[in-house]
Amino acid sequence: MQNLFIQKFLKNKFIWMYLLTGVFVILAALLGLFISSVHYPITVIIDILSSKILGTKVFDEPVPQMAERIIWEIRFPRVLLAFFVGAALALAGSSFQGLLRNPLADPFTIGVSSGASLGAVIVLYFQITISFLGVYTLPIVSIISGFIAMFIVFSVTALAKKTLSIETIILAGIIVSSFISAVVSLIIALSPQEDARAILYWLMGNIGMRGWSHVKLLVPFFLIGTFLLLFRSRELNAFALGEEAAEHLGVDVQKGKIFIIVGASLLTGSAVSVSGSIGFVGLVIPHFTRLLIGPNHKHVLPLSLFIGGGYLILADLFARTIIAPSELPIGVITALIGAPVFALLLIRERVGRG
Repeated sequence: MQNLFIQKFLKNKFIWMYLLTGVFVILAALLGLFISSVHYPITVIIDILSSKILGTKVFDEPVPQMAERIIWEIRFPRVLLAFFVGAALALAGSSFQGLLRNPLADPFTIGVSSGASLGAVIVLYFQITISFLGVYTLPIVSIISGFIAMFIVFSVTALAKKTLSIETIILAGIIVSSFISAVVSLIIALSPQEDARAILYWLMGNIGMRGWSHVKLLVPFFLIGTFLLLFRSRELNAFALGEEAAEHLGVDVQKGKIFIIVGASLLTGSAVSVSGSIGFVGLVIPHFTRLLIGPNHKHVLPLSLFIGGGYLILADLFARTIIAPSELPIGVITALIGAPVFALLLIRERVGRG
């Protein structure tokens, strides 16, 4: 009986995928912690983390005060932030693709990310702080702006066609995103040189010089959005058959849509508010995950979350080490990697269908 259980365990590809994904995330996090322009022994880094998290040291090494500050206050929160941002964008992208039944759908192509970026730029440009929101002004304004952009996209789609055609939604998203980009460019053009440079650098995607405050800003919205989406795998699987078929299967289509849109918009808006625009994560990672595991969203959603998080940790590591001590915007790295990879995936899929 025990041997039969072990054989079934070893043959279950889903278990192997979760194990491999977990190892990938752990290795990416360790590389993000250990590799940098400023080198510290692994024993020192482990002692810093264990003393802060567990209250005790493993190797009992003497820890320089500067090393403790760099590892705990800069490097560790940066790795966590990269994971949460990548996980949020990948999970939102896989949800939008499942909802719209289109591999080209992601927070950027349907305008949510552009709307969130505009909200964040307005807050940064005008130095807006809403008293009762305090430090949460930026993420909440970004999330609301993302919702507004999505509402405009669906309104334009409804005006263009009586039915919400998937192709029309994508096209409307591109139109709205282009208009929002023009508004952002206008704000940059009207800004003083230093402010314009800071906004441009933020728009290219960056998680450098962030700390625990940004992690604390993102985590509440990340947890709520993730909770809303991970329990919607049944609806997303049903949507793959079409809305009418989903209704025949007993799915509350309108309720499911609302939960998915709210959850994905929460993740996108909060991620954009702390990191700027980071493209191709929500587009490539879900597509790559489906190639590995199949179309079942019960596995696509959580695996996209972990793969996206690990991927962005590695992208950030590459961005901050390739021309050290200077850094590249992480959005540049994800675009340079994501665009050709996505093109290859599309070609492979087209050849496979042929």
